Amino acid sequence: MPPRPAGHTRGRSAVLSSLTATVLLATGHPATAAPAGTSMNAALTRAAEAYGVPRDLLVAVGYGETHLDGHAGRPSQDNGYGVMHLVSNPVSHSLEKAAALTGESTADLRGDTRTNILGGAAVLRDHADTLGLDKAERADINAWYPAVARYSGAEGSIAALYADTVYTFLAQGLRATVTGGERVSVTSRPVAPEKGPLAKADVTTQSPDYPPALWVAANSANYATGRTATVDKVVIHVAQGSYAGTISWFQNATSKVSSHYVVRSSDGQITQMVRDKDTAYHAKTANPSALGIEHEGFIDNASWFTDTMYRSSAALTAYLCDRYDIPKNRSHVIGHSEAPGNDHTDPGANWNWTYYMQLVGGSGTSSGSDGLTFGSYTTQSAGSTGAQVKAVQTLLNQQGYEAGSVDGAFGAATTSAVQAFQTARGLLADGVVGAKTWTALLSAGTTETLVKGSSGDTVKRVQRALTAALGRTVTADGTFDAATDTAVRAYQNAQGLTADGSVGPDTWAALQSGR
Repeated sequence: MPPRPAGHTRGRSAVLSSLTATVLLATGHPATAAPAGTSMNAALTRAAEAYGVPRDLLVAVGYGETHLDGHAGRPSQDNGYGVMHLVSNPVSHSLEKAAALTGESTADLRGDTRTNILGGAAVLRDHADTLGLDKAERADINAWYPAVARYSGAEGSIAALYADTVYTFLAQGLRATVTGGERVSVTSRPVAPEKGPLAKADVTTQSPDYPPALWVAANSANYATGRTATVDKVVIHVAQGSYAGTISWFQNATSKVSSHYVVRSSDGQITQMVRDKDTAYHAKTANPSALGIEHEGFIDNASWFTDTMYRSSAALTAYLCDRYDIPKNRSHVIGHSEAPGNDHTDPGANWNWTYYMQLVGGSGTSSGSDGLTFGSYTTQSAGSTGAQVKAVQTLLNQQGYEAGSVDGAFGAATTSAVQAFQTARGLLADGVVGAKTWTALLSAGTTETLVKGSSGDTVKRVQRALTAALGRTVTADGTFDAATDTAVRAYQNAQGLTADGSVGPDTWAALQSGR
């Protein structure tokens, strides 16, 4: 909901912690400052080495905060700066903390990408030291989970939500093209974060108004109970910040803002924060008659607006329109910039209204072939062509392995990427995508426990992987039904696992290692 391309006019604390500038323990300070350089990859490597932070963790935190976009030094909604989103406002002082830890000026930390990344690494290391992580623990990326949660500045379930997102990027891999065309990537890997007390902090309460969504209540100071007008519109917003940060901000009594729903970019997860029957503070004079949907991201970076986000948000909007008899047109589904009396510019030029309204209106709501789901997965190798080669290339690229263009031609780049993936998974690195490599590729990603009745993209990943592993079709519809339960048990029996039908750590480990 920004009035300017890079942030709201009002400062707000959404993501990082309320910190006082302190001095880093002697063991955490680099011997010398990192040399100047223009490459973001070089800056990430230098900062990681200087403060003993795993390089890929540093990338994943930055990607979760800003998609590695420093927005040319302009502040975010809560006066956060740079790729690592170092904040300076009345309640959050990670920018000043980074200055104390690194000896760099706040001006350089705001405006210079290399210095900003160094500052983010220093703050992460300081959290690790405060938590008592020793050298061996710092070498284990899974041990950093509590430090990542502290970097969020939130507490409890929202801190866990933030850290879970970072570890999702590590599990799934990521590829980002940053300013200047440079590519930054993280290859996928199995993760098992050591959550400690945060293991019990998951958000599990379901939305009272929209069944697919979670429920986290906004602070009562940020909305009004009841309505003074009939609901007749849906207002589309862009948060100018992260998913977890936006939820945290709406829980902050000082913000005086909220929306009914928040949508995550990476997987379309939705959290409801204000009941439909109540008046969220999101669109000034339109508040009494509007339902607000906030979307994770920044309006000047189109990478946040994923197809998954569009589809998830459009399904919500269609549901709300049907429930409250709102016409599905652009007079009633509007952007924040179009709400009467507003000076905001979101969702901005990068928001694809044509596509979104097609999804809302029912034409184009079906995804058809997703390019990854097949009734069977056949062996692919150098010289192969076609749709399944495209699937291999897509999966490898998504997980940070450079397979080249998704052109359906299995060439040298694809072979090299397959071999790198096979090596990482402990498979024979022959560059041939057979049943084992297909199984590992299709199952790669997050590993939350799934049981009969579960649903979503993670279930669909398991269903595809089972199709490859079992050599028979398991319908990949994202619903863990009786047929999927039978397939899971068959796979578990074949692998000598406990055949309980639950896709837990042991079953995930088997799938992701290509067994």
